Amino acid sequence: MSQKAFFAAGIDTGASHTRCVLCRMEGGKVHFLGVGSTESEGWEKSRIVDQQAVSRCILKVVQQAEKMAGVQIETITAGFGGLTARGANTRGRLDFGRPREITQADVNRSMKNALRVALADDRMVLQILPQDFVVDDHPGHRDPRKMLGSVLEANAHVVMASVMEHNAVVGAVNQAHLLVDETVYDGFAAAYAAGLPEMRAEGVAVLDIGSQSSELVVYFGQSLQLASTIGLSGDHFTNDVAHFLRIGFPDAQDVKEQFGSVLPESTTENSYLELPLRDGQGVREGSRYELNSVLRARAVQLFALVERELARVGMERALTGGLVLTGGGSLLHGLVQMAEDSLHCPAWLGLPRTIVGWPDELNDPAWTTAAGLAKYSARLRTMVDLERQSIGLLGRILQ
Repeated sequence: MSQKAFFAAGIDTGASHTRCVLCRMEGGKVHFLGVGSTESEGWEKSRIVDQQAVSRCILKVVQQAEKMAGVQIETITAGFGGLTARGANTRGRLDFGRPREITQADVNRSMKNALRVALADDRMVLQILPQDFVVDDHPGHRDPRKMLGSVLEANAHVVMASVMEHNAVVGAVNQAHLLVDETVYDGFAAAYAAGLPEMRAEGVAVLDIGSQSSELVVYFGQSLQLASTIGLSGDHFTNDVAHFLRIGFPDAQDVKEQFGSVLPESTTENSYLELPLRDGQGVREGSRYELNSVLRARAVQLFALVERELARVGMERALTGGLVLTGGGSLLHGLVQMAEDSLHCPAWLGLPRTIVGWPDELNDPAWTTAAGLAKYSARLRTMVDLERQSIGLLGRILQ
């Protein structure tokens, strides 16, 4: 790996907040330089409805990060999530016709064959991540190069997305006078920043709870087994509060963050909170116990959906390594404990890791995805040309 210093940046264009992290890759380590953050505009139901508004937010946070870092950037790695993103397992086969030594070119060709999946209209491959390789019907090889074989098969997980939604994100970044190095699935970026590599072999999942969608990635045996978007997010909890307490969405957001919990048993039944009236004139009382009962019901639904996704890949009750919760929605009180009880595994909040000089005030799961995108960008920019062209090697390095 080159020892030259590179600037690298990641942009998390979330529906609630837009966040940018700017770093420097030097000596094999990622060093923090600057950040920018603002409330997002131009989003609705996890989709861009006003590209120019999204672009203005991107430009604002990038300028904040550049000012803090004292540098200017031209390219950036962008996150992509939302309800159109979903993963699937695929396989690529390569028959040599005779036994011979497997080369990097063979690995690349087998991965390219795995990319030949049938895509519906308006669908594209966002990322492909190798799981393992099968050499002459012998599975489980992480790196088949220099092995002797006549048939090579690549097992991979492909993350697919909407072409139109993807172009909208890239277009918004371009309008902010930046080029996109790469687009990365938000759940993968969160796992890249907060996931514990030593636990992947045991089975570990990362659930990134955003405001309008939640992204789930599952690892087992060091390989990505599942990438899935769940259509239940932080805004669902807030809408429940607004409906139950008959208050506006902004007030419901404040009530949820200040007084909400998914553990109603931790609240006495005679505990009340003051709520604003619709006309803004005066206040009224609301039951905190009933509020938390409503939030609990939604949390039960969330983890039921997570368990259903885990069952798709045979990972229900198999997360020995645990569940990592990231995203702003993960901060709801009691959510970690409910995850442990519902999924029967350890759970904790995921924070950005292994970035030198990362500020303590940014030790917040809401920043994990942006940090992961910056780390991904740093790794990309330090690769030599051969590595960047190598699909198989690239996937292994960036897992």
